[in-house]
Amino acid sequence: MVSTKPEIMEINPEVMEVKDATLDQWVTDPKGPVALHLKQKLLPVESLSGEGGIIYPPTYADIGYNIDTFSDGTKLALIDSVGSQANRMEPIFKAAPDGQPSNPLAELVPQIEIVLNHGNKNNPESFSEKVSILDIAHRSADAVVMSSPTLAEKLKEAFIRLRRSGDCSHLCALTPTSLVFGVWDSRGASNEKLPRLVRSVIRAWDVEELHAAAQYNSVWKLLDEDQQNHLKQEEEKKGRSKRSNVGLADALAVFRGNSSKERVLGGVLVKDRIEREVTVNLVALRGLRGANDEETKCVQKYLLGLSLLAATTDMDLFLREGCNLRYTGEDEWYEIPRRGEPQLTDLASTKSKNLLEKYARQAHKSFCDYFKALIPDTFETLEHKFDLTKAKKLLVKKQGDDEE
Repeated sequence: MVSTKPEIMEINPEVMEVKDATLDQWVTDPKGPVALHLKQKLLPVESLSGEGGIIYPPTYADIGYNIDTFSDGTKLALIDSVGSQANRMEPIFKAAPDGQPSNPLAELVPQIEIVLNHGNKNNPESFSEKVSILDIAHRSADAVVMSSPTLAEKLKEAFIRLRRSGDCSHLCALTPTSLVFGVWDSRGASNEKLPRLVRSVIRAWDVEELHAAAQYNSVWKLLDEDQQNHLKQEEEKKGRSKRSNVGLADALAVFRGNSSKERVLGGVLVKDRIEREVTVNLVALRGLRGANDEETKCVQKYLLGLSLLAATTDMDLFLREGCNLRYTGEDEWYEIPRRGEPQLTDLASTKSKNLLEKYARQAHKSFCDYFKALIPDTFETLEHKFDLTKAKKLLVKKQGDDEE
């Protein structure tokens, strides 16, 4: 029988203090630690005495909840996927909206925005909407980016430079979080795929699936017979919506779909623990390069600073309706060596977090000083317009059509 309990590692109980020299060593020492790792305990906000409680995992088409069953019957539920966690962490570097307190971390990355025009200039109800590249799911390889010509061309050049010479500095100057959270230029000319430097996932152990039922009572019973007949006749006409679709009929929600006999999902009861795992991949970080040794050092230190801020910042854990989580207990970070015992490392104290932010700001300044000509910092380089014609071409373009 395969055990579902996590392997117990021998751990050095002494907490290692992190200093500037430690951070530099994580970047420059090829024989240094391979990763930093955190197991973070979470609880539902409704849990007041430390019990697991009931939460709602994400629902996926065809399968419902993503639950795996081990050979001993224990069930493990995915609460927030790696991709979802990355998309939740990335906006910690996003500038605050007008009228709200400023976000100091926004100073560390270019605030690139895509302008989406809704309607046309002759329509008085037309308007423009801006979306930050930090909110876009596929980052610098997203379709909306490829449909914004002034930005797409710069990123195409950066990806091709990366493929031909291994130099990621141009991509780092434009969209550094693409390197922190991973990116795949699957629709572009390079097809470059970069691993995540920061990887996070949330799982719940030993769960039981629950079900829900609901009854919607419409206004139908309050209508008189004449009103009901008129609405029934209108419903029977070709092309009309059903009364149930517009809220004019009672509806019972017990089973999923019209023909399915599977019950409506009602969350899971967590009998063991909810755990968030965060890993900073130092091997992948050391594999990123600039055009020369000096550039490489600038790139790696800058990305380490961003990665550590992303990994150690407490973000909101309201994941979806019915799944609002909170942190519990002390964070325990470990430095993972290539061989030997993990080392308990202080990345959670106020002193350490202040050091990490200071290091990130210094690394950002050094990077900006070195790559000043590449970093977008003006209106023309930060704001790019979505082009519908360009988007249409993506739909007809065949794989391999890109020219280098």
